[in-house]
Amino acid sequence: MRLIRRYPAIVACAALLVLGLGSATPALAGNHPGSCATTARTLTGKFADGATYEIQVPANWNCTLFLYSHGYVVPGSSNPAEDVGDPVTGAWLLGHGYALAGSSYATTGWAIQQALPDQIHTLNVFDQQVGRPTRTIAWGHSLGGIITAGLIQDYPSRFSAALPMCGVLSGGVATWNTALDAEVAFQQLIDPSVQVVNITNPVANLIAANNAATAAQKTAQGRARLALGAALGDTPGWFTPLSKEPAANDYAAQEANQYLWDTEVDFPFVFALRAELQGRAGGNPSWTTGVNFYMQLARSADLREVIALYRAAGLNLGSDLARLSRATRISADPAAVRYLAKYISFNGRISVPVLTMHTTGDGLVVPENEQAYASVVQRAGDAGLLRQIFVSRAGHCAFTPAETITAAQVLLKRLATGHWDDQALQPSVLNANAAALGPAYNIYPSGTKEVATAPEFVCYRPDPYLRPFDLASWDGAR
Repeated sequence: MRLIRRYPAIVACAALLVLGLGSATPALAGNHPGSCATTARTLTGKFADGATYEIQVPANWNCTLFLYSHGYVVPGSSNPAEDVGDPVTGAWLLGHGYALAGSSYATTGWAIQQALPDQIHTLNVFDQQVGRPTRTIAWGHSLGGIITAGLIQDYPSRFSAALPMCGVLSGGVATWNTALDAEVAFQQLIDPSVQVVNITNPVANLIAANNAATAAQKTAQGRARLALGAALGDTPGWFTPLSKEPAANDYAAQEANQYLWDTEVDFPFVFALRAELQGRAGGNPSWTTGVNFYMQLARSADLREVIALYRAAGLNLGSDLARLSRATRISADPAAVRYLAKYISFNGRISVPVLTMHTTGDGLVVPENEQAYASVVQRAGDAGLLRQIFVSRAGHCAFTPAETITAAQVLLKRLATGHWDDQALQPSVLNANAAALGPAYNIYPSGTKEVATAPEFVCYRPDPYLRPFDLASWDGAR
C-alpha cells in the first residue's frame, strides 16, 4: 500500500514562514501562460528499468505541467504509475488546462535512488511526445515530498516551482536518526528483545514490538515509557483525522493517540522496513553516538506530557534517561550514511519558488520536518523563495482537495506575478479561498463515505527538529 492518503513560520504568521508575509486577491481559477492546445490524451509506457509512467494532457492544455511524485510503497505491494494524489484534485487541474504526469519508480521501499531519474525520464517522454512545457511544477506527498525537494535540488533547470506536501523534508539521514532514538528508548525501557538496527527478521521483530507495546499500554508505567519514546520523535498526541485535538493538558488522551501512531503506523517502518533501507544502503545509516537524551527530551514538543505521565506513574524520569545514556551506543556505517545523504538530504539551495504544506497532527512525518527544511534554506540564503503553510488536522497527508487546490493556486500566482502574495497566504484568506471552491472539493473520506470538511489552514510554528542533518554542515564537518 502507499503510505499517504490516497484521496483526497519560522517567526510568526504576520511574517509568514519563512521570513515574509504582499495584498489579498481572489484565488485564481487557473493561470494560462500560453496556448498549447492539443488533442486530449493519456499516455502510458515503461522504461528500461521497469518503471512505468502515466501522462494526461487536456485538449485546452495551458503549457503548464504538474509532475507528481507518489509516496512510499511497501515492498510486495502494487506499484502503478500515478500522476496525481487524488482524483478530485486531478479532475480540477485537468479541467483548468493543466497536464499531469508521474512514474511508478523502478523499485518499492525507500526508492529515492530510482525515483529521481524515473521522474526525469517521465519529463523527457512528455517533451518528446507532447511538447516542452512553459512551466513544470514538481509536487508530491510523503516520500513523494522528499522526492519533490530532491528533484529541484538535483535537477533545478527542469522545474519552475515545487509543492512538497507532508514531505520528509528533514532528509533521509535525519529522519532515520530520529526514528532510532525512539527505537532505543523502546528497546531499553520496554522490550530489550527487539532489534533496532541490523534487523534479521523484520516480521518477527515488528510482531514482538507491537506485542510489547500492547502490554505496556495496559499499565501507567508502560504508558509513561511509551510517551518518552514518542517524545524523542516529537510524535503528536492526535491521531484520527476529523477528530477534535486533545486539550493541551489531556496527557492521557495524547499518549493514547501516540500509542496508535506507534502500533498502526510508525512501528512497521522502524522495526521492520528499516531492514529494507539497510539493504539499499549496504549497512546501518543511523547512530546514537553523541546523542544527549536529556537534551533531546528537554527540546521535545512532548516534554510536559512525559513529565506528567512519569509523575502519575510514580517513575523516576531521570533514572530512565540515565538508562538510555548508559546503553551501548550505536555507530553508523559511513558508506551507508553517504548513501542516505545522497538519497537524499538537503543543502538548502533552491532556485525556484517552493510552497510546502503539512498537517499539524502528522505522526509519521512530523511537522517539525518543515522547520528543518526552512532552517537549511535560510542558511543557504534562499528563504525568499520558500513559504510554508499548515493545516490543523490529525493524520498523515490528511488534506482535502480544496486545501490542495488552494495551495496550488498560491504557487501558480507566484509564478504568474514573480512575487509571493503573502497576504493571500494568511490562514483566513486560504480558508476563504478553499471554502469558495464549493462542497465538491471540501470533502474528506471517513470510512466508505466522503464527508463535508471545512478548510483548516492555521497559523502554526513547528518546534525545532530534534536530530537535524543537512549536507552543508555535514560537508563542512568533513
